[in-house]
Amino acid sequence: MTEVEAFAPAKINLALHVTGQREDGYHLLDSIVAFADYGDTIVVRPSETLDLTIEGPFGQGLEPDENNLVLRAARFLDPTGTAEITLIKRLPLASGIGGGSADAAAALRALSALWNVPLPPVETCAALGADVPVCLASVFSRMSGIGDKIAPLGDAPDLDIVLINPGVAVPTPAIFKGLSSKDNAPLSPVPASGAERWLDWLQDQRNDLEAPAIAAEPVIADALEELRGMPDCRLARMSGSGATCFALFERGGTPLSAVEAIKARHPKWWVTPTRLTHKQPSVKIS
Repeated sequence: MTEVEAFAPAKINLALHVTGQREDGYHLLDSIVAFADYGDTIVVRPSETLDLTIEGPFGQGLEPDENNLVLRAARFLDPTGTAEITLIKRLPLASGIGGGSADAAAALRALSALWNVPLPPVETCAALGADVPVCLASVFSRMSGIGDKIAPLGDAPDLDIVLINPGVAVPTPAIFKGLSSKDNAPLSPVPASGAERWLDWLQDQRNDLEAPAIAAEPVIADALEELRGMPDCRLARMSGSGATCFALFERGGTPLSAVEAIKARHPKWWVTPTRLTHKQPSVKIS
């Protein structure tokens, strides 16, 4: 084995309800999580030391130091393990689509194969971050608790998605602090399978972090307005704690000319059309 590659898909909170806060400060969530067919890549190779190199369009904003989630994930899996790790960073930083958590989960999958050690139980990975357990599972799920309770929901709805980040990084702790209420109603009973049923149901759910995120960065409202103005957009909402927003379309219905028009109006924004994926990320071994 000379190299292992693992995909780190963008995590999309299609709905996110904040239902409480524990005495230790952790917030309780009730969220529907899907994954996009777009994301970062982790490549690991044998080495006598543990090293991290960061590449890609968003790589310059990250440091390969001991606080990096990828290196923390490696030490979590095996404190004595060694590898040459490369992170190809395509997702914006601090953007509400689980980039760091997805990278940590992909590192766990890749290093598990390289080192021939079992993956840790999903629920224990919350020690690395609230989104790491659901990113390690990387299947369409209902996420609850502090992110440690994952209930798979079968195949994700067959939908296209457009992602927009308006070029601002939103610190998650500040957004939670800005919540007007931390004891909100949970999700209503989830529907049976089928894209149309999911679209109808999602319209009645919400992201409780959207309002405080817009208060902190009003440009998020501009991104949502752009998405809602796209032809055939069925739902536009912010993901996670922001600032990335998404629009959902029936499969094959993404208006690519509208995507290009948004890019032209906002050349500094990150705008990516993709789709929700049904596949759990694979590990490629060579």
